[in-house]
Amino acid sequence: MKDREEWLIKTLLSWKEKASHIVILGDLFEFWFEYKHYVNRHHFKLFKAFLELKMSGVEVHYIKGNHDFALEDFFPKELGVQVHKEFVLNAHGKKFFCVHGDGIPPSDRGYRFLRRILDFPLNRFLFKLLHPDWGMNLAAIIGKKSRQWNQEAEIDLDSYFKAGENKIKDLGVDYFIHGHHHIQGVWDIPNGQVVSPGQWLFFLSYAVYDSQNGFQLVKVKPELL
Repeated sequence: MKDREEWLIKTLLSWKEKASHIVILGDLFEFWFEYKHYVNRHHFKLFKAFLELKMSGVEVHYIKGNHDFALEDFFPKELGVQVHKEFVLNAHGKKFFCVHGDGIPPSDRGYRFLRRILDFPLNRFLFKLLHPDWGMNLAAIIGKKSRQWNQEAEIDLDSYFKAGENKIKDLGVDYFIHGHHHIQGVWDIPNGQVVSPGQWLFFLSYAVYDSQNGFQLVKVKPELL
């Protein structure tokens, strides 16, 4: 979708005076890799938006996804955005377990093996030796192929419900929040709910929580922004 980052930024900035917490559930970028002296210039306005949110008092969290698992210290040090693999957010008297969700369904078994290879310290070091332009171009090609494959894969929602039920039982949380499969929804499970805010590739969808109404799902088309 053309200009999707612009309307994402516009939406994020509209929350400056409204939100107490914002959680990005991963895969915000097609690919992310941090070099010592290099940051992707194409996302400068997005970085600025995150910094503005932080400066306005909004607590921003970023969960690593399967496309941006190589996040290191740029977001926390330069933008004040807290980065996690997964975490529990305590807010409004509730506990929200937040995770990207990759690796949960059995069909992700091959991906889990590939992830271990890509995230191996030696392989990350060797990739860093590439010129950033070459590395980004190579990763963009691989990421596009991966996304095409994932779009054709069957979504096993029951595996996410089971994962949510286990986390709610084991950690005593109220909600299991995840992304990854891009299906927007709120599902009741024993002792809590599973929530997926959707995606922003073809339209902007997200979930909003308030203590009176619980989770509300929002889907916005670019022309409405």
